[in-house]
Amino acid sequence: MDSFIDYNINPLVSYLQKHPAEFTRKDIIKFIVDKGVRMVNFRYTAADGRLKTLNFSVTSLQYLENILTYGERVDGSSLFPYIEAGSSDLYVVPRFSSAYLDPFSEIPTLGLLCSYFTKEGLPLESSPENTLKKASEAFTRKTGLTFEAMGELEFYISDESDFLFPVPDQKGYHESAPFTKFEMFRCEAMNLIASCGGEIKYGHSEVGNFSFEDIDYEQCEIEFLVSPVERAADQLVLAKWIIRTLAHRYRLNVTFAPKITVGKAGSGLHFHTRIMKNGLSVMTDNNKGLSDEALKAIAGYIRCASSLTAFGNTNPTSYFRLVPNQEAPTSICWGDRNRSVLVRVPLGWQAEKNMLHTVNPLESEKPAKTIDKQTVELRSPDGSADIYLTLAGLVVAARVGFETENSLEIAKQSYVDVNIHDKNNRSKYETLKQLPSSCWESAVELERMRDIYEQEGVFQPALIDGIIAKLKSYNDKDIREEIKRNTQIMKDLVERFYHCG
Repeated sequence: MDSFIDYNINPLVSYLQKHPAEFTRKDIIKFIVDKGVRMVNFRYTAADGRLKTLNFSVTSLQYLENILTYGERVDGSSLFPYIEAGSSDLYVVPRFSSAYLDPFSEIPTLGLLCSYFTKEGLPLESSPENTLKKASEAFTRKTGLTFEAMGELEFYISDESDFLFPVPDQKGYHESAPFTKFEMFRCEAMNLIASCGGEIKYGHSEVGNFSFEDIDYEQCEIEFLVSPVERAADQLVLAKWIIRTLAHRYRLNVTFAPKITVGKAGSGLHFHTRIMKNGLSVMTDNNKGLSDEALKAIAGYIRCASSLTAFGNTNPTSYFRLVPNQEAPTSICWGDRNRSVLVRVPLGWQAEKNMLHTVNPLESEKPAKTIDKQTVELRSPDGSADIYLTLAGLVVAARVGFETENSLEIAKQSYVDVNIHDKNNRSKYETLKQLPSSCWESAVELERMRDIYEQEGVFQPALIDGIIAKLKSYNDKDIREEIKRNTQIMKDLVERFYHCG
């Protein structure tokens, strides 16, 4: 019996009795034929971070085999600004491991995420998914380890006000129905994501809730299980599509925007990371304190933090969230369980007590088998992030930590064990470097550190050039001062980027 396959609600896993990584073209065709699937959708992300779609009607087995074998042509210049119209044709080729049964289509439809290829049949060097793939391969090649990740996907749902069972403003954390209005929506979304292959840890209502002009806004979070980094990215982009599509069906509005109003909780996309060797975590030292490997990765995150915002905080509203004295980070430091820091080390089940027996006396007093669930969390990214590029940047940063001679000293010096926003810790706060406060500053930091990302051929120079140009195009260098003089600027930007990413 396979614990992954048993009770799995992904129809392909259940029917084929295989892990998605083992899916073949023959398997996909068998599922399509046996289940009467009549449509196939190719999906792929573009420069705006959202999924694009190419629809195929399955009119014959020969045509089905052709598209699954050769992929199809698309116009790259309409998808990426750095691809010229004079030489814009690209191929999109499906990744069978990503196959899922579309939960929304009335016509039985199979969806597949795709990778981009050039006219020579080579992976497009600058495409998001290939950049992440190269980052992961370089990390393993240089360290002998593998990189895993998962995301905490935060978003707001809004609808006409329901004045029954109100919750105090900004007190929605882990609230239950009927005080939370959209618990059933969140649960349905989680079920659909899981049916499409997403491996979910849990979902809950988040801190943010408020009402404005007879509209209720309620913040939710769906958190995933740690998985290989490329798989983690695929799950997140599919999840965002599912949440939005389900919301549209319910006539609800959903936003992953970093900040939608002043004084209310913003929405982050925190990434937890884990380093593995031969299928086992190397994050702790004998399941006690953090290992040297974990500390080296943290040092890499600290060293690259200011430039990582170029991938994870991609429009001006990102920097309305990254302000002092709130839970979103601003200072470049790390700590244990400390939500005021940039890099947080959450609880990792390292206690030696048998908590299960304490609350369930009928269970054995013998301590349960120890497990290493320790992760390290980067808290700066938000819903505007290019998911593939942000994770690629994190993998590069971790590798930099391993390649930096004094990385353990960097980790030691950047550790903080206090709330740095507390006025009593002002002296400590003033010693710390700060994250960029605008897209313009992020662009400057990426330019300064671009050599790090271009090493090993991971990020292409043209891609870095394009990101820098886009960030600078917002011309938001002095945006915080401008908003102080004219608050309408923030309102206009929030409206413009409400459906970012």
